[in-house]
Amino acid sequence: MKGDFNLAKHKVEITGVNTNEIEVLTSSETEELFKKLKDGDKSAKERLINGNLKLVLSILKKYTGRCDNLDDLFQVGVIGLTKAIDNFNVDLGLKLSTYAIPMISGEIRRYLRDNSLLRVSRSVKDLAYKAIQKRDELTNSLGYVPSYEVIAKELGESELDVLTSLEALSDPISIFEPIYNDGGDTIYLYEQLEDKRDDADIETKLALKKAINDLSEREKNILDKRYVIGKTQMEIASELGISQAQVSRLEKNAIKTLKKILK
Repeated sequence: MKGDFNLAKHKVEITGVNTNEIEVLTSSETEELFKKLKDGDKSAKERLINGNLKLVLSILKKYTGRCDNLDDLFQVGVIGLTKAIDNFNVDLGLKLSTYAIPMISGEIRRYLRDNSLLRVSRSVKDLAYKAIQKRDELTNSLGYVPSYEVIAKELGESELDVLTSLEALSDPISIFEPIYNDGGDTIYLYEQLEDKRDDADIETKLALKKAINDLSEREKNILDKRYVIGKTQMEIASELGISQAQVSRLEKNAIKTLKKILK
């Protein structure tokens, strides 16, 4: 199966297939096909896969720019869908999409990690994959996602080792990744990173302390609540009895003043 992402039309085209004509199964059709599959009808599985290809395509859109060959990524997504169909338990009353989405995404993420420039040791990868597989098995049997403590106990590993292995496989992100926006200015990851160089740290602290002293008490209070305590503009507005727009304006003016002084 071949795939080619069209940014202009926001859809994925499969060679020889019009994605607009891909069958989308109803809940009743899906349930009936699983009954046939359980009875040994192999054609039912093929129809279940073909009837859920749009699920794969919708997930694939999130990974544009992450892979040079989206044909491969589409095929990996279909593998995840196939695994989901093979392991799906109709008796739990879950929708196939609810169970399939994390499995499809998981297959795609694993493929991207295995082809990443960042290398993780084989032993850590193996433990992470075992943990993911055990999580999927327990989710299927229990009907909910188990805790890391339960997964670790099932694997006979420590919870810390399981968490560490899974974190090691996490996708790297850009320092310019937006991490927060409550309607005001966007906060980016790099703004929350500490510069641990001693000289830069001392100079910055002294300059910042002097600059903050030139702010009004209300501006100091708002910056403290926003960037030290971590409250939202709406929370601060409620506490001070003013509008969110006023908080946003005061915050922007304070930051503008600090930037002007620190230049």
